[in-house]
Amino acid sequence: MERGLLWLPLLGIFIWLAGSGWHEYRKVEAYQDWAKGFQKSKYDIFAVLGLNGREITWGKPTRRGPVDLATLSLDDVRSIWLLIDHKSVDLEMDLEDLPTRSGEIELEFQLKNEGISVRIPFTEIQMAAQWARFLEGEFQNELQGRPQNELLNPDVTRDSSAST
Repeated sequence: MERGLLWLPLLGIFIWLAGSGWHEYRKVEAYQDWAKGFQKSKYDIFAVLGLNGREITWGKPTRRGPVDLATLSLDDVRSIWLLIDHKSVDLEMDLEDLPTRSGEIELEFQLKNEGISVRIPFTEIQMAAQWARFLEGEFQNELQGRPQNELLNPDVTRDSSAST
């Protein structure tokens, strides 16, 4: 009887872990269906992000698909910043030199009108830096009149894997 009572909390933890894993699996499947309509996309536990042409769409992942979706055009962006713990990071820095741990990681888009900014959260610094560099390249290409996909980075082309 005593041994059974000792194993009961372990059984409860196992059931909770199995339920959490199933919940996350459903979120990834819903993301994959949503991401089919984009040229590039990313998934992590904080946000989904999709790029189609010059339009960026992001939202929060759920089991039924992304919610709280918002869209902005790179044409409306004045600058793009990578923020780590609310401090901007130089995008020219080597990926290996970026901090390995952080509290908050975000891409910030400063819009042209009225100083409005939009922030998209990330869980991994490396992924955020790759997206920031790619989007900065797309943004700079438009300013210089070059074709949009000239700086396409194959490592960032389609990141459909789940990040933890």
